Amino acid sequence: MRAPILTASRRTFVPAALLVCLLLPLSALAAEGFLEVHTDDGRRIAGLSMPEGEGWCLEWNHSVEGFAVLDCYRHREGRMVLERSHLPDFAAGLDHIPGRGRQVSDGEGGYWIEAIDEPVPGNAYRLRVGSMRVDHRLVVEGERISLSRLAANRRVTVRLTLTD
Repeated sequence: MRAPILTASRRTFVPAALLVCLLLPLSALAAEGFLEVHTDDGRRIAGLSMPEGEGWCLEWNHSVEGFAVLDCYRHREGRMVLERSHLPDFAAGLDHIPGRGRQVSDGEGGYWIEAIDEPVPGNAYRLRVGSMRVDHRLVVEGERISLSRLAANRRVTVRLTLTD
């Protein structure tokens, strides 16, 4: 389980580590990252370590049907990338756009849209957090952080921030 990160990253410099860093490709140097959620006034309401290759989902309850919908992202080579979405039904507003990923059954009456693989511009997106009925939440390794408990009915920015 990954614990929320609330302090600045620790940096340790030793000659051998410095030599290794000089030999790594540039994409590897951008491997450390944080998934952060900020309100419009700049207050950070969530922050999680998000190293290269790790992933997370934004989960919420469909406003009409009430079932959970997922958009899943990954930190890939310094970019926030939307990889796939889970839609348990063809309810209002939920459908597959031809040419945007591949629709596959989830085996329970719903479906996944796999291989979306869309980089998110600027590694960030704005979200109007819903009420507790909608309950927008971040899901990382099975743990859930309710953004609705922290900022219901407010605008937030979800951002992948890379460390120097």
